Formats: sequence, C-alpha cells, structure tokens
Amino acid sequence: THTGEKPYQCGECGKCFSQSWNLVVHQKTHGIAKLYECPKCQKGFPKRSALIQHKATHAGEKPFQCQECGKSFKLRSRLLVHEKVHA
Repeated sequence: THTGEKPYQCGECGKCFSQSWNLVVHQKTHGIAKLYECPKCQKGFPKRSALIQHKATHAGEKPFQCQECGKSFKLRSRLLVHEKVHA
C-alpha cells in the first residue's frame, strides 16, 4: 500500500483504492457491497453464486452450453448473446 498502487477499481464510478476493503466500503455508497472476493483477481461480487461462476473463468471451464448447437461459453451472458443466432 506504500507503493501508491490502486488496483481495486469501482465498477460504478471508476474510483480506485489501494486495498480491497476500502473498495467494499466505497461500494456501499452505490448500494452494491461486494461481499465475495475472487482470490485470484480480487474482483468482488455481491453473491456467492456469482463468485463461483466467475472462478470458473479462471480455470478455463465453459459451463454454459447452447442447447441448439452444443457450443460452450465461460459466461452465461455470452451464451445468451450466442443463442440469438438461432432465433
């Protein structure tokens, strides 16, 4: 923290912090406390289930599979975008 680095950035307003707990406290001002933190990249999530889903992206897993063609994705949001090609 003495290096001046501020690697923890608020996704709402862009403000940066040197320690993750400062970011968590700050995020409460936006009403989005991130209670679950990824140990690999320190990204925070409001729900444990979201953290579990996120951690799979670090492992290279692709748990979201298109029922139409079988293509798999790391993120559910990517699957939802992809599924539109079949509509």
